[in-house]
Amino acid sequence: MRIKHIRFVVLLGSFAIIGIFAIQWYFLKKEWNNREKQFTQTVMIGLRNVADVLHKINQTNPTTTNPVRQLSSNYFVVDVNGVIDANVLEHYLKLEFERLNIRTDYEYAIYNCYTGVMEYGNYFFYNGKIKHNAISVNLPKYDEYNYYFGVNFPLLKNTIAGGMTMWFFLMGILFVAVIFFGYSIFVILQQKRLSEMQRDFINNMTHEFKTPISSINISADVILNPESLMEPVRLQTYASVIKQETSRLNDQVDKVLQIARIEKQGFHLRKEVFDLHVLIRNVAENYRKDSGRNINIDTNLAPGTVEVNADKLHVANIFHNLLDNAMKYSGESPEVTISSSLRGGRVQVRLRDNGPGIGRQHQKKIFRKFYRIPTDNVHDVKGFGLGLFYVKNICDAHRWRISLNPDERNGAEFILEIPVLKSAL
Repeated sequence: MRIKHIRFVVLLGSFAIIGIFAIQWYFLKKEWNNREKQFTQTVMIGLRNVADVLHKINQTNPTTTNPVRQLSSNYFVVDVNGVIDANVLEHYLKLEFERLNIRTDYEYAIYNCYTGVMEYGNYFFYNGKIKHNAISVNLPKYDEYNYYFGVNFPLLKNTIAGGMTMWFFLMGILFVAVIFFGYSIFVILQQKRLSEMQRDFINNMTHEFKTPISSINISADVILNPESLMEPVRLQTYASVIKQETSRLNDQVDKVLQIARIEKQGFHLRKEVFDLHVLIRNVAENYRKDSGRNINIDTNLAPGTVEVNADKLHVANIFHNLLDNAMKYSGESPEVTISSSLRGGRVQVRLRDNGPGIGRQHQKKIFRKFYRIPTDNVHDVKGFGLGLFYVKNICDAHRWRISLNPDERNGAEFILEIPVLKSAL
């Protein structure tokens, strides 16, 4: 799938999801407001009936046509224009709320005009239990009334939400659909990235194999020429070329097969105790001899021995691959510095080259399989993008930490942190 098609799908899907969410939120908010309004109207009817009863008991006249005032979404005050008996108030509140089917916790308090505070408060649970002389909050006063009581519904939001279970269920389904859509887009983008990486891998492999195959083909043509039989030295030269290029092809195929075998079967580490510094020096010396190029490797290691428990062959391959990576990107005169330092039972090994460094946009990707830093259409750096992927997998198998110094100005610097069994000066 082309990138423009993916962008179109993502854009269209995003607009659809935003639209669905907006519509769902609109109706959810509208339903919430309607339920809150219905609850408010029911409570005000019940409290007005209670006020009428108290007026009759006290033989007083109401000071206003509507004695109930709503001070917040869940708090109401009721003017009774007379002394309030707490027991009588509780009785009629309970009767009215049960008659009107108001199924939520509530609490009340009576205003004492002599002390100027709200008092005599009880808390009534939905199941009928009473928590005497206790209210969840300090109910606010209302300055326009002298004889009144206040009723608060502390769990009003929970009550409304409980009656909208189906709405929230639908929102949950929509949320799951959004997650599924996002995951689908992620899979599509991942598959596209893998497809591009496989395409790049095939292109790189074609370039890597083309040169030795061409050399072998030319050498074979020369050897098959009857005139060449009269020149043994020439025959030996071209036979040597065939041998070298065949060995090169074999090494490249082995790298690909090794990664495939590792991914299929995993690592079978054969751990042993050895001196890490000795191994690093040996790898550096052998690489310097076998590279066929003028590469300067400076081993600035901490003094003494550093014993680690690891797979010696794989650890040697780690440093070989890091050196190989440094040589590829360090121009005509590669210079590599390998240093180490001991810190709290761990040895930190740093390998720095004199190349152009690795840009920040590539630093998090270089350990991915087949990933190679783009060089446009110039294929001047050999390889399949498997070396650092192999290094990362070996470090993960040993539970070591490998990272890249984010400073991209002074070449690339890889940092390994390895637990130490024993160190001695």
